[in-house]
Amino acid sequence: MSHGAEVAVARRVRILLGAILAPLLVAAGVGVALLWPSHAVQVDALETAKARGVVLSIAPCAERPDECDRARVKVTAGEGTGTEVDARVVKHPLVPRVQPGNRILMQVIPEAGADERYKYVDQDRGRPLLLLVGIFAAAVIALSRWRGLAALGALAVTAVVLTQFVMPAILTGGDPLLVAVVGSFVIMGVTLLLTHGPNVQTAISMAGTAGALVLTAGLGELFVRGSRISGLDGNGASEVASYVPGGVNLQSLVVAGLVIGALGVLDDVTVTQTAAVWELSAANPSARRRELFAAGLRIGRSHVASVVNTLVLAYAGAALPLLMLFAITGTPDAYVVSLETVATQIVNGLVGSLGIIAAVPLTTALAAAAVGQSQAHATR
Repeated sequence: MSHGAEVAVARRVRILLGAILAPLLVAAGVGVALLWPSHAVQVDALETAKARGVVLSIAPCAERPDECDRARVKVTAGEGTGTEVDARVVKHPLVPRVQPGNRILMQVIPEAGADERYKYVDQDRGRPLLLLVGIFAAAVIALSRWRGLAALGALAVTAVVLTQFVMPAILTGGDPLLVAVVGSFVIMGVTLLLTHGPNVQTAISMAGTAGALVLTAGLGELFVRGSRISGLDGNGASEVASYVPGGVNLQSLVVAGLVIGALGVLDDVTVTQTAAVWELSAANPSARRRELFAAGLRIGRSHVASVVNTLVLAYAGAALPLLMLFAITGTPDAYVVSLETVATQIVNGLVGSLGIIAAVPLTTALAAAAVGQSQAHATR
């Protein structure tokens, strides 16, 4: 129980939660088994050899010195490891120049001549990113200790579910929305159980999250189709669809992304609301369900106000360069919001926010019923 609070939980609520959550988690497991990708998703024609290396020296290209540089690179990983090669680096005024000592990523074209076989792709950011991950992990563990370690484990599970199930299942022909919902239920169950343990608070948070997630998926489907959003404006969406057998339902893919994007915030809201009601009951054991619900809802209003703003700003930030372009060209606001790129972000932000709003009263009511009902029995 939260912070050692001794709260008796109504037996009927436990049974109800078990009756709802057990079939839900079983269904999610069955869904994973049925939707599990049956074959590899890589397209052989698109696969290219890769390499990493350290730039030893760099000089302008002899044939086009204003357009490219020729870098001498010591290959540290990938094709040609341990050798020194020449890599062509295209110059661009907005891209930082490659300098000696830089670690870079390269594409390898085996059929090309020796001077053109290696091409610069991008900076190798592995080391600074790994350092950032280490700082993040240390900060989480320092603040939350064992629970922080469990949260990092849950984060790893989330990454595995997304990369090994959700994306491959969609790429092998699975319905994107169905795959996203099933994957989200698995992520939700594992994440909440790992970080908060198998208890009634966790069960209530899971029930609230599941209900809000289903509502989010339904509203997303309704408004994506009602707004006639094609999904073609998504980064790489049309290219991906062209390589998937039978194609991909791009509208469903938009809703799938919305559901996965909302899941993390929903978890936060439902866990916070459940913990708030538990603490309110511990502070006032004689409080009735209605009182606990009203007090928890007051806390939820403040939480929702900040979380909704965060979610909308996240989607607005993703479209910021495009919005700036529209501002430069003097495009009218009423015209801008109807463009698919912007309309997609609006639907994502507002539908995700509606899911969060629904999660607060739903989770608060479940928690108040669990604690308040048991207290009513306890005071008889």
